[in-house]
Amino acid sequence: MQKTFDNAPLLTADSVIERLRALADPDKAAVLARFFKTGKGGYGEGDKFLGIPVPPQRELAKRCTLLPLTEIERLLESGYHECRLTALLTLVRIYGKAKDTETRESIYDFYIAHYERINNWDLVDLSAPQIVGGHILRNKRYGELTTFAASPSLWLQRISIVSTYTLIKAGEFTPTFEVSKALLHHNHDLIHKAVGWMLREVGKRDMEAEEAFLLDGGRYRTMPRTMLRYAIEKFPEEKRRMYLCLLYTSD
Repeated sequence: MQKTFDNAPLLTADSVIERLRALADPDKAAVLARFFKTGKGGYGEGDKFLGIPVPPQRELAKRCTLLPLTEIERLLESGYHECRLTALLTLVRIYGKAKDTETRESIYDFYIAHYERINNWDLVDLSAPQIVGGHILRNKRYGELTTFAASPSLWLQRISIVSTYTLIKAGEFTPTFEVSKALLHHNHDLIHKAVGWMLREVGKRDMEAEEAFLLDGGRYRTMPRTMLRYAIEKFPEEKRRMYLCLLYTSD
């Protein structure tokens, strides 16, 4: 039976960790550890899981919005994935509810300062669009995304491209194209998939704009194949096959 708790606000990292430990499921933890490549040499090497799905963590985050940043920092320092994700979901809620520029700026700065703890793709994907993308769109600081893309950090690079999702939804496509160019020849599959995903999101709104990017200088021929496959996934079947045919006949 799922353990239930009162709805009182949680004010310390210890109280959040206590709730998370009570929800732990060792069998699910083992599955998640394999899924997120925590073994030696994997992108999530050394990460530990309690075995908690995302929805209960979202519910928990609703009660964590009074946590000071010092306590959220303690959660981010945890070796357990769910502690870090709950911290990030809390930051998303705090940023979304913030009414003043100073609070939003402090959350954004805190997030970027702790990017090394946002160290798996789901942690990035569930927080970067709302915090980084939202802040950059609000303040028109698009150049910061290409700065992040130039970082040697895989996770800051993924933050740079996934954050553009918020901009895409607002009709701003150029930052996605600029970051995509910076990451076009990246060597990691997680970046190939993320860039292809964001290009696909552009194409869902403006296929001509996405095609112009792919065709410019024959870019579709030089990008990693996984990236291209993700990017053209929603193209009409005939057009998608045309791109793949052109790609393979160019080898």
